[in-house]
Amino acid sequence: MTAGDAAGRRYETQRRLPTPAEHRSLATSVGWADHFDWETLPQSLDGSLTGVVVLSAGVAVAMGRLVGDGAHYFYVQNVIVHPDHREEGLGTLVLEELIAWVERTAPSDAFVGLFSSPEGETLYAQHGFGTEDMTGMHRTVRPVRPAKASGATTAERTDA
Repeated sequence: MTAGDAAGRRYETQRRLPTPAEHRSLATSVGWADHFDWETLPQSLDGSLTGVVVLSAGVAVAMGRLVGDGAHYFYVQNVIVHPDHREEGLGTLVLEELIAWVERTAPSDAFVGLFSSPEGETLYAQHGFGTEDMTGMHRTVRPVRPAKASGATTAERTDA
């Protein structure tokens, strides 16, 4: 799908996952460079259900993806719009494409969740997302690795 903006820029929407380089470029553009483990990002992207990338002059300027079980639970992840392309409706475009994918593929009613930065709250609320009787929570879990060298059977944390 191709669209344009008031400045005459042309946008092309592609239903695909971003490449790791596209993801990193967009994350860096919004100050999120330290929010991702870039070494494992390719594996994370591979685990996605679907994605949307918006290009301008062949360069990714917006993206988003879905993760989940593909049946009942879906989570919107990493909706990012480059600051130079905000207020063009690209966040809405990405979100609507992701929701449409769930509508086409979910076998029954689906739960679609997300965590939002403050900048995204209005966009998501305009598309029916709310807190209702739920509280979004998260926890970072550090991997546990077997102890090295000594042959011990205990595990050690990688952050120790």
